[in-house]
Amino acid sequence: MKKVFLITLFLIGAVATQAQELKWYTDVKEAITVSNKEKKPLMLFFTGSDWCGWCIRLQNEVLKTPEFGKWANESVVLVELDYPRRTPQSDEIKKQNNELQQAFGIQGYPTVYFAKATVSKEGKVNFEGLGNTGYVAGGPTAWLAVADPFVKNAAMGPAPKSKSKSKKV
Repeated sequence: MKKVFLITLFLIGAVATQAQELKWYTDVKEAITVSNKEKKPLMLFFTGSDWCGWCIRLQNEVLKTPEFGKWANESVVLVELDYPRRTPQSDEIKKQNNELQQAFGIQGYPTVYFAKATVSKEGKVNFEGLGNTGYVAGGPTAWLAVADPFVKNAAMGPAPKSKSKSKKV
């Protein structure tokens, strides 16, 4: 019995450790700094974490899976932009998230936007949109099949002018 208990405890610990490996930024300027340093695009996750059923479903079916975790660690810098109804947020985070919601024209949740970003000397953030998606049925494999091309096509050098889509915040 002790052996079964210890194995179960080990497996729970392994799963919890893997889930903790993903770093979700809530401060977009900090995420941009990391994105540019690591030469990875941003994955901006617009969510209503405590009320949006499709957001919760996306979290459980995709964003909390080992397949997504491996892909995300290799491919993107994760940013959670949350619009909760019950969970308290600082005024700074609310202001930042509302500005980004307007800048990207977000009208529904969940929306996942892939972008490159730079910060000007004046502190203005310029985003170059690479593509977006939301909930995709079929688990991590189906979701990653939609998301991965946005990231693969996002060489972190300057984008061609004709394909550039900038957003200012």
